Amino acid sequence: MPEIAIMTDSNCGIMPSEEETYGIHILPMPVIIDGRTYYEGLDIDPETFYKKQTEGASITTSQPSPGDVEAMWDSLLESHKEIVFIPMSSGLSNTCQTALSLADEEPYKGKVFVVDNHRISVTQALAVLDAVSLAREGKTGEEIRNILEQQSLDATIYIAVDTLEYLKKGGRITPAAAAIGTVLKLKPVLTIQGDKLDSYAKARGMKSAFQIMLDALKTDVETRLYPVKKQGNLKIGIANTQMDPEKLERFKTELKQNFPDMELIYFPLTMSIGTHTGPGALGIGAVRSR
Repeated sequence: MPEIAIMTDSNCGIMPSEEETYGIHILPMPVIIDGRTYYEGLDIDPETFYKKQTEGASITTSQPSPGDVEAMWDSLLESHKEIVFIPMSSGLSNTCQTALSLADEEPYKGKVFVVDNHRISVTQALAVLDAVSLAREGKTGEEIRNILEQQSLDATIYIAVDTLEYLKKGGRITPAAAAIGTVLKLKPVLTIQGDKLDSYAKARGMKSAFQIMLDALKTDVETRLYPVKKQGNLKIGIANTQMDPEKLERFKTELKQNFPDMELIYFPLTMSIGTHTGPGALGIGAVRSR
């Protein structure tokens, strides 16, 4: 049994059923549907989730309870000396801050190392897999945390939303703006640069939105992230909520054609993200990875 357990949450796109495949431990994120709490990858699957969403169910998200976090830590410390926990970005959820507070108290102090990694989805997943590699190289939990935090901002994400309905429901845009945008067939393009989700552009249709994201990604790769690419440590990623498989494959193909010398990584956007974006959302990005 490894001395260090690598733990993350399902916002990275990896589900609890895939833990053994990657040698990690997944804390499932809760989604609340019509007042009932479900846990990603445990008692609800994407097909059921999006069916309920499109049928008009009331859906919200929540952070894992401190008790759930501590229960997983207690279990892992029975067979490991240390834990490295890599939750989603502290700028997008309180999960990280809660975990940092818990890890600063006994019996976890000096045993659990929480990484404020400023990432989500594919970028978060690759940080987790880097942590696995670092642990295998013999790095301590503290050393792994420090390395991941030093490299955390070497990433960029752009997301296009196919419908404005769920941004409206989440209070991120007004009903009037949603109505106008729907009539004009506008697709908002959002970006994550570190901690916050910000508006980037608006496009007429998903094809145009993808081109805007592609151009922005090229600029990032050729400027801010170029030193990482030159080192051979930059990968591109793509993620989506429920979407026609052929449509997704076309986006993947176009992304590969535009970045032929870089490895393409795919993980799905999870249900807790899909709560806010709805089906048909697409994200692309670039990230430092070993």
